Amino acid sequence: MSRKNNIRYLYLLTVFFITLSGFGQMPIFKRYYIADIPGLGWLAKFYITHYIHYTCAALLLGLLAYITTYYMFSDRKRLKLSATGYLRGALIIGLITTGILLVIRNFEGYIFSHNLIIFLDLSHLTLVMLFLFTSLYCLVFKKKWTVENNQ
Repeated sequence: MSRKNNIRYLYLLTVFFITLSGFGQMPIFKRYYIADIPGLGWLAKFYITHYIHYTCAALLLGLLAYITTYYMFSDRKRLKLSATGYLRGALIIGLITTGILLVIRNFEGYIFSHNLIIFLDLSHLTLVMLFLFTSLYCLVFKKKWTVENNQ
């Protein structure tokens, strides 16, 4: 298996678990009895999904740093970002920004207004849904992150 495929599968697995654990932060798995399915009870446990979400977020940040660095130093002359690549990149930057602010909110000594916290929560959820729908669109219509550079 090539390095590119390994990174791709790790990225997909990370996005899957960060999404699953993110929705696990809301009580939807318990409310709709998904957590009652044998083997899925952990989805209703807040701290388990919380730690999985933070771990996957750290892994995703590391993967994105690696992919970005590799692109900047190795592939930039051969490949360029596509329109959907720019869109997905912007959505991920928004997710990272709102996610970091939501993490900072949990630290002692940082006081955010209630309105800002609600805005951050709704923005993060909206960006997740936009990213997932954009990714689904790109999967169905075979839109890649990058295209060949024709210079």
